[in-house]
Amino acid sequence: MRGLSNVSALVGGIIFGAGLVVSGMTDPDKVLAFLTLGDGWDPALIFVMGSAVVVATIGFWLVGKRATPLFDTEFHAPASSTLDGPLLGGAVLFGVGWGVSGFCPGPALVGVMTLDQRALLFIVAYGVGVALFERLVSPRLQLVTMQESSIVDG
Repeated sequence: MRGLSNVSALVGGIIFGAGLVVSGMTDPDKVLAFLTLGDGWDPALIFVMGSAVVVATIGFWLVGKRATPLFDTEFHAPASSTLDGPLLGGAVLFGVGWGVSGFCPGPALVGVMTLDQRALLFIVAYGVGVALFERLVSPRLQLVTMQESSIVDG
């Protein structure tokens, strides 16, 4: 079962990566032209975003009809659906980073493979940010979650 899970993840990643390349999402200049309102605005990525929403909606609808996934024993859904400060802060930080650099992690990895120095700088900064979060923020979030859990249980 685990082998099929890994193969399906690899195939999904290849399809996702190919879609990023074909759609132009790996070109930070094209992304920034979409994110910048004004004379140079390029609306082409609206179709990328729209098609992603349609595909995700259909995918979630199909998954909702299954009792278990094809290549695993259970679905791994988020434990919480609460919109809290860390979630919203992370979304804002992601959006600012995307708007400043034109990269998000997937397209940046493609850029690194093509030796784009901007992508390499993004990946280094991303890695530093993740490491800082894991070292400084994550332990405090886990502590708060444990305290909230003990209040609810107790």
